[in-house]
Amino acid sequence: MKRINALTIAGTDPSGGAGIQADLKTFSALGAYGASVITALVAQNTRGVQSVLNIDSAFVGAQLDSVFSDLRIDTIKIGMMANEAVINQVADSLSDRPGGWLVLDTVMLAKSGDPLLAPEAIDALRRRLLPLASVITPNLPEAAALLQCAVAGDEQSMLLQGRKLLEYGCQAVLMKGGHLSDKESPDWLLSADGEWRFSAERIATKNTHGTGCTLSSALAALRPRHDSWPATVQAAKGWLQGALQQADSLEVGRGIGPVHHFYQWW
Repeated sequence: MKRINALTIAGTDPSGGAGIQADLKTFSALGAYGASVITALVAQNTRGVQSVLNIDSAFVGAQLDSVFSDLRIDTIKIGMMANEAVINQVADSLSDRPGGWLVLDTVMLAKSGDPLLAPEAIDALRRRLLPLASVITPNLPEAAALLQCAVAGDEQSMLLQGRKLLEYGCQAVLMKGGHLSDKESPDWLLSADGEWRFSAERIATKNTHGTGCTLSSALAALRPRHDSWPATVQAAKGWLQGALQQADSLEVGRGIGPVHHFYQWW
């Protein structure tokens, strides 16, 4: 079986539950070799974000050059971008990259609600990165911010917003419905080929830190092993459901703890 080399381009989380750290754990848990390019140093834990140190965009570009000049990269996940300069640098670097899958997690807020993307950078995210993406994975507040509209309150609104996001040039949109108040947590995958609904029972845990990072990196890790996005989403959500079910077995932090990336191994 071909070994998968996966790259994450994102910010850090020293508490280990989100960002680069969560992405690398996810890649490893799902059998992919993980490489990383860091876009921002984030002082955060399970209780919130304390400080953000942005990395110079030229150095982000240097990291990307280091990876692409040496490693075969089969699949990429993009997470926290922080500002417009970094977005433009990443877009420039990826425009010349060899083929492969690109999962864009449109990160704007931490689980605690702390901002992770400068508001003025949202337009650059729409213009520069969405057209490069194989799939984007916005939650409902992120989709509303990208479209500059009200947050969807039901599945019909989710579908309408997902279709609108496709117009920005991405190949597929996975609208995540975790912010709805339903007993289920429905997601919708939309592309030119069709629309698919995925549902999962809500897990009674407060430990959901890094869930978005983990799902998007699972999509990146698993896409090379599946023949379609619907099959990939089904596999990624099934694995994440187990990580959420076992989250309470960890003892990490005093706030919103992480999911259990290695529940199948420990």
